[in-house]
Order: sequence, then structure tokens, then C-alpha cells
Amino acid sequence: MLHAVIMAGGSGTRFWPASRQEKPKQLLKMGGQRTMLQTTFDRLNGLVSSEHVLVLTNQQLADAVVHQLPDLPLEHVVGEPFKRDTAPCIGVAASLVKAADPDGIMIVMPSDHVIEPRSEFHRAVKAAVQLIESDPKRIVTFGIRPSYPAESFGYIQRSEPITCQPGIAAFGVDRFREKPDRKTAEEYLEAGTFYWNSGIFLWKASTILDALREFEPDMFSHIEKIASGIGTRDFPAVFRENFEKIKGKSIDFAVMERYSNVAVIETPFSWDDVGSWQAMARLIKPDEFGNAVDGPYLGIDSEQMIIRSESDHLVVTIGMKETIVVHTQDATLVAPKTEEERVREVVKQLAELGHQQYL
Repeated sequence: MLHAVIMAGGSGTRFWPASRQEKPKQLLKMGGQRTMLQTTFDRLNGLVSSEHVLVLTNQQLADAVVHQLPDLPLEHVVGEPFKRDTAPCIGVAASLVKAADPDGIMIVMPSDHVIEPRSEFHRAVKAAVQLIESDPKRIVTFGIRPSYPAESFGYIQRSEPITCQPGIAAFGVDRFREKPDRKTAEEYLEAGTFYWNSGIFLWKASTILDALREFEPDMFSHIEKIASGIGTRDFPAVFRENFEKIKGKSIDFAVMERYSNVAVIETPFSWDDVGSWQAMARLIKPDEFGNAVDGPYLGIDSEQMIIRSESDHLVVTIGMKETIVVHTQDATLVAPKTEEERVREVVKQLAELGHQQYL
């Protein structure tokens, strides 16, 4: 049976000041009527029933997640007591899936991606499930054909084709590559055998747990202890005690770069990781002057702007170009598009200065 795990614990610092510790990016509406988390959950409709969906988030966001996903069983929202990256998160989720369904297959996905159309996503996932059913020790991931030499994504280098469903291209994986410099990214694009790493994975719960046992024995020993408490009154205490002792590591470093039996499916759907404010220009149709606007706005001789404002606050720009303006109740960001990666610096400096009220 197919289960789904949504990872919803990120902080979304590049989306400050809209994204905050108590309401990060995945809990925000980004150009639509539903939040990114809700849209991710909606995407599973018709593919995985809500009884087989888990959301892992950090403990302080658990109540907000429950509020946003009322159709999800309360016990299927798991609040991590400490930040430990994706490998421990996935290990705990796999333990929960295996406890409920020893032969279960699980799809693991971030909560802040935009994927369209849903029908093509479903078709690709069903193809991935078939690949796993034909080889239960196989891990499947999705690769995005690059459209430009991105330096902000990890890459997957494909190898030989694998027989799959008609209309679905699948390959073995030669290796995973870390985020490249510009020259290397250009070489990847020209080669035509590299994909952006989507961060979406499918595997049997037992397979990923076996991989963690092999590659990360110390981590796995604590995950195993956590698993022993599933279904008991002691689970919260056992979870907290052992999760704290785990050294955080991403699933890419822990398993994906070391596992030999990996397949990559070239996505038939469009994908956007919504990594920074400029993604708004892809999510919201710009006006005739190239301005992507979410909220009240008046632009005079202004072009290629990114504008986000709360519903009762008007933003006006005069003679401006290529600028990001984000207004919230207690903070306003104004920055050239070329400097948007430095938004993270704002969050870091606010923390260093002790301005917790703005975080």
C-alpha cells in the first residue's frame, strides 16, 4: 500500500518578513487560495487516502499544521522535538509506516513545492510504485530537466534507461552531485544527462530503514529505539530522548549518495521549489509591465517588480525597476532582485541583535 510523508519543518528564511518562525513559508499562501502545505496535501487526493498521510514538522508548528489540515488524523501530525535534518525525520516516518504496514511503500516530499498538473504527478508516482514493486530494494526519485545552469540545486546524473510505463522516462542513477559552481552547472546543462534533484523519493519503508542501518548505524540505533515505543504511552518520552541524541544529516548525504540501486524518473509534470521571492513571478501572472503583485499596489513608471502586501496596506512605487517589496504588519523588506539571496543575512543579524519579535 502507498503511504505519503510530507516534510513540513523548514523555516523559509529567504521569505522573510512574510515567513516567520511561527508561520514559515509552507504555512503561507503564495499566490493562491490555499497554503503551500495545504496544496501539497491536496495533491495527494486520489492517490493516497488521508489515513495514510503523515506530516512531520517541528514541535512548535504542530498545532498550526493540525489547524490547516483538519482532514488529517490528529495522530498523523508528528512534531519533532529537535531540528535534525531530513534523514532522522525520514527514519522516524518510515518506522511509523512500517509499524502500520510492514510491506508499505512511501512517497516522501517537501511541503513547499508547486507541481502541475496533478494528473501527471499521479501518473509519475504510479510508475515509480511499479518500479519498486518489480524490485523491492530499489529507491526511486524524480529528476527535473534543467532549463538553465542553476547553482542552487543539487543534480542527479542518469545512466542507462530502465523499462517503465509508456510515456514515462526512467533511468538508473550514476551519481548525485552537490550544488555546482556556474561553470560546472553549464557543463551539466550541455551534457543533457543531468537533472535537478527534486527532493521527492519513493521506497519501501523497510528498504530505507535497512539503508540507514547500513550507512548510519549510530543514527539507526536511536531510530530503532524510537520505533520500539510506537503505540505505547511512553512514545513521546522515548521519541524526545532518542531524537535529541541523533546527529542531524540530510537524506542525500546519509543514503542517496551511497545507495547503489536508485532509479530516476524524468518528471512529466512542471515543478517549482519556490526557493525565493522571485518565484512569485512564476506563480502569479505578471502585469503588462512585468510586475508580479500579491496585494494592493500602484506602480508608476515601475517595471519587473515583486510586490507582496497585506490586504489593507497599499504599496506605491515610482520609477523603480527590478525590486522586491514585501510589507507585513511589523516589517517591510525592500531589496534589488539581484540581492535577494541576502535576505538570509537579515534573519541572521536580527537573531544576533536579539530582535526575536521580528523572527
